[in-house]
Amino acid sequence: MNILVCGVGGQGVLLFSDIISNLALRNGLDVKKSEVHGLAQRGGSVTSHIRFGPKVYSPLIEEGTADAVVAFERLEALRYVHFLCPSGRLFYDSHRIDPLPVSIGTAERVPDDQIEARLAARAPRRQMVPAFKTALELGNVRVQNTVMLGAVSSCLGFPDESIKQSLTELVKPAARELNLKAFAVGQAISACP
Repeated sequence: MNILVCGVGGQGVLLFSDIISNLALRNGLDVKKSEVHGLAQRGGSVTSHIRFGPKVYSPLIEEGTADAVVAFERLEALRYVHFLCPSGRLFYDSHRIDPLPVSIGTAERVPDDQIEARLAARAPRRQMVPAFKTALELGNVRVQNTVMLGAVSSCLGFPDESIKQSLTELVKPAARELNLKAFAVGQAISACP
């Protein structure tokens, strides 16, 4: 399986990827992962390629071959949707973070309806997940990634208990209870057919 995860620095893209990788390893699969997070601390784009299966030779996902693209931010979904294979699924957060040029007024904001139209053209199998909004309602935006993990979980093909075990293994003890709650709420938001 090929999963491309993308977002903006601080959204938990790397922890999400670590949990998926740990989960696949725990279930006896070969895993390769690659990350790009050069400007992550300044709100820049963060991506992670995760590949797992009986035998994986390269950590990088080629364009048009991802089984899933998981985007923690709407513009990042648009930026990376071309990695999706024709039958792949796009999960993306409705939350939007404007890039710096838009924030300072040197570039125009792309209207949400244009983004949605472009995503619809590239990803017929897509689901908008209100992960940021849900995390905010749970009291901590830092669990946005765990809400998204719950939303994506039924598509991964792993038992819930195994996912929860990887989650609790990788989050700090003080944050485990909230993350498990966020995971459960995310599961209620989405289900794969």
